[in-house]
Amino acid sequence: MDFTTYDIILLIIFVVFVSFFLYRHRKNIKREGLLFLYKTSLGVKIIDRIGKKYKKTLNALGWVSIVLGFLLMLAMLYLFGRMVWLYVFQGDIVRLVKVPPITPLLPYLPQIFKLNFLPPFYFIYWIVIIAVVAIVHEFSHGIFAANKEVRIKSTGFGFFPFFLPVFLAAFVELDEKKMEKKKISSQLAVLSSGTFANFLTAALFFGILVLFFSLAFTPSGVVFDTYTYSAVNLESISSVNGLTVNNATYSQIFGLVNSSGKVLNEITVDGTKYLATSSFLSQQEGASDYLLLYDNAPAINANLSNIIIKVNGASITSKEELGKELLKYAPGEKITITTLFDGSDRDYEITLGKNPLDNSRAYLGVGFINRENSGLFWGMITVFTSFRVSEVYYKPAFQAADFIYNWIWWLVLVCLSVALVNMLPVGIFDGGRYFFLLMLAITKDKDKAKKIFKGVTYLFLFLLFVIMIFWGISLFS
Repeated sequence: MDFTTYDIILLIIFVVFVSFFLYRHRKNIKREGLLFLYKTSLGVKIIDRIGKKYKKTLNALGWVSIVLGFLLMLAMLYLFGRMVWLYVFQGDIVRLVKVPPITPLLPYLPQIFKLNFLPPFYFIYWIVIIAVVAIVHEFSHGIFAANKEVRIKSTGFGFFPFFLPVFLAAFVELDEKKMEKKKISSQLAVLSSGTFANFLTAALFFGILVLFFSLAFTPSGVVFDTYTYSAVNLESISSVNGLTVNNATYSQIFGLVNSSGKVLNEITVDGTKYLATSSFLSQQEGASDYLLLYDNAPAINANLSNIIIKVNGASITSKEELGKELLKYAPGEKITITTLFDGSDRDYEITLGKNPLDNSRAYLGVGFINRENSGLFWGMITVFTSFRVSEVYYKPAFQAADFIYNWIWWLVLVCLSVALVNMLPVGIFDGGRYFFLLMLAITKDKDKAKKIFKGVTYLFLFLLFVIMIFWGISLFS
């Protein structure tokens, strides 16, 4: 059995265990809103002791937490605005991602929606990450509440009652009446402390991620993701697969190519031969003046795969190293390029061509797409994946390295995401009450603060509705 099978078995065992636990302790479980809450006194004494023992340190960190909470709220407002813009005006990216804008991060989400730019997300990742994020978040609330002398009534776990009974969150129940009597700054410190803890957890594990990557992976090849191509004038195309065309149009060209997405089609432009697959051409639907075509280069003709590890036996560990190695050879020379294919080496005998810019230099014809500066979508993805999306292929030092790396990657991403989302100025998040208290501090009027808070909440709900509408439209366009 592969790992996914074991992971699904673990998921089934967990659901059975939680179901049995809920049934056995049903008398101690109370429903509040959408959650079933199992309340205990577990950890209350520890939280209270920490909160009171390190009073000066926590008082100082409270101000740091307040400032960080404000900054994260501003960051989330910006990101939310960019997301609205993305869904309203960049439908092509929305169609590519396909995931609904309001989707909980559940096991196998990237696999289900075929989000190949994300690592796989297993159940074992999910349950450990949820536990770390929730416990750290809620215990931090409790510690700062104890520091501000707000009584902790209970701790416990929350269970979502719909579909499957799965562990959703930890919680710390505070004495809300006593909380409301505290100074605004004290309340802000307690409210922002959960986000503060998640942010620190993300920073800590990001450092661990960097350290682990440097120890567990070594550069072992070069990843290319395309072949070199040129822009040609449509009207200059004279033939497609030997068939003459005049005053060519996109639809005419596309109608003459082989429908198989992997078959190379020969397209002649002013006596020069170019190549294209139907899938490559379909990405350019609607082209009216120019068309991108692959150059007739050695790499594409040899169907070279995307990870080059050796050139004539010499190891290649960077794009620059590949370029230097190719400079040792002249056009027309035959070389052996070794690539990594499905975990094993594959050799290609390739005769180098002439570089279009300098006929005296050898030419292979591989290309690299730089996504680092290609907008918000790829920018967000590459924040934490820059180690793995560069042109360098990194080989894991041991079998479980990829599994551990992906788990830490997801932990960092989820911690930071929770820290940001939790500071949205909407009622269901800590950021909602945080925003209300900020407005109260500015206006000195509780009624005005409530009106502003309600107005902002309704605005966000309206914008979420708009996003969902445009997501739905993108599915059918």
